[in-house]
Amino acid sequence: VQVEESGGGLVQTGGSLTLSCALSGFNFDDYKINWFRKSRGKEREGISCINVNDGSTYYIDSVKDRFTISSDNAKYTVYLQMNNLKPEDTAVYYCAAELFPCEAIETLSTKYYSFGQGTQVTVSS
Repeated sequence: VQVEESGGGLVQTGGSLTLSCALSGFNFDDYKINWFRKSRGKEREGISCINVNDGSTYYIDSVKDRFTISSDNAKYTVYLQMNNLKPEDTAVYYCAAELFPCEAIETLSTKYYSFGQGTQVTVSS
């Protein structure tokens, strides 16, 4: 499985960004695609997930109602639309494709996920 994140950048508080996760090397339909982030001094945390087979989504509370995950299965790409960004959203954002249920992003150790290089998101106050 290969993943490549892109779309990060510098944005002011309240602004928006859309991240992309391009995937290859596996049967896309069997997997859940997850977004994680790692802020300086904090552990990497799972924030959102999509089951590309049925379109069901999952969000942690801190991003619910601000972030939207979606997929374009024809392009093997998953997006994370981030609105109303806050300084605490500043982090390197990663995606991972795994077979675990979406809810596992909050319970399963991140060592079981394989990530790309990530994309930096910086939200200025």
